[in-house]
Amino acid sequence: MALNTVSRNVVKKVLAVETAEGAGALVRRSIGSMNLRNLTPFLMLDHFHVSKGAGFPDHPHRGQATVTYMLEGSSRHEDSAGHAGTIETGGVQWMCAGKGIIHAEMPVHGVNVPEPRGMQLWVDLPKEFKMMEPSYQELGPDSIPIAYPEGPDGDVSIKVISGKSHGIESPVRPLGGCWYFHFSLKKRGAKVSQEIPAGWTSFIYIWKGAIKVGNDELPSEAFHTLVLSNESEQNGVTLTADKDDTEFILVAGEPLDQTVYQYGPFVMTSREEIQKTLVDYQTGKNGFEKAHTWKSKIGN
Repeated sequence: MALNTVSRNVVKKVLAVETAEGAGALVRRSIGSMNLRNLTPFLMLDHFHVSKGAGFPDHPHRGQATVTYMLEGSSRHEDSAGHAGTIETGGVQWMCAGKGIIHAEMPVHGVNVPEPRGMQLWVDLPKEFKMMEPSYQELGPDSIPIAYPEGPDGDVSIKVISGKSHGIESPVRPLGGCWYFHFSLKKRGAKVSQEIPAGWTSFIYIWKGAIKVGNDELPSEAFHTLVLSNESEQNGVTLTADKDDTEFILVAGEPLDQTVYQYGPFVMTSREEIQKTLVDYQTGKNGFEKAHTWKSKIGN
């Protein structure tokens, strides 16, 4: 961490309002909503809550990475390439859809088990990676390293889901460059600075408590996404808790100099590529060979 942090500031604040999505799930969407449509390389951010009987059954993807981070409960996943498993509380799945995959994500419910809640982030892939084979990177809750800027007994802990923070680096190697941190600030007034590479897009999403960013005098409350400034001399961000037990994610990524053409779960760089994707999906080729024959066990 740089000794003298020149902090980024909040340039846009978006309240994520809870709405229905999938088969009965509830999501708070900020990135990807009408209020925050473009934030390269990020395409969508959902804070989801999946009650019993709800979920995200079989659906296709092409051209993006989906990052699922479980805050409470757990979620099962299965896809047409043969991958299957469970993302537990505190675990993360980084799925690069590449040229095409059919995917199902369904919650785990049971007696005395918390209902699944978490974050799903869609990250655009560089054009040259959009037609590669699908791939996964997964970390269980015990495999995500934690940084303690003030020591293990301090008021600040940072789960380093990807990237590096205060000398701690995650083993995840996402395509295109993306840092993803889960901050926990125990006490009001707890303060921490985080380095962010110059030129990168960055944002914060708060789900518990409140924070002040940089020299802000007014705090930002839960369920807001904060888009941060990106001036050349701003080498990081300084964050101060305004309530006890404040929790949020800070995400930063390298912008992509490419056009975004999105049609639902398909994300390409031109209208022609989207049209070709629809043909590939309808005819079952170029990554969608099992589109009309494969059915997940968990989604059906």
